[in-house]
Amino acid sequence: MNVLIMGCGRLGARVATLLDQQGHQLTVMDTNPASFRRLPESFGGTRFIGNGMDGPALERAGIREVDAFLAVTQGDNRNYFASQMAREVYGVKRVLCRIYDPVREEIFRELGLETFSPTSLGAGIMVDMLLKPAKG
Repeated sequence: MNVLIMGCGRLGARVATLLDQQGHQLTVMDTNPASFRRLPESFGGTRFIGNGMDGPALERAGIREVDAFLAVTQGDNRNYFASQMAREVYGVKRVLCRIYDPVREEIFRELGLETFSPTSLGAGIMVDMLLKPAKG
């Protein structure tokens, strides 16, 4: 699968590493070249410096050829905007979007994006941990 990941923070780098190890074709895009230090030396994909909310930058990064686009920057609005561009302007079939704010995540999901909220997921995990009997 050919995947473009916007954001090379901890999550973007980890997803890129896992997909690279599975043999997928990857481009990781970030505005900060220092972010690519999170990728292992063995990373076989492309590192691309650019803004995922900029159409020409997305095109240079190969958006027209990708099977999937993942927006995993720290900004909910950036992720939403870039995801909408990938889906609506460039016709990317799979678009996954990280949204921290659970309320926004629900709204964006209702608008047709595949979203996830680490805040909601983390809260659920913490409640489950708390309500289980303690070990030891």
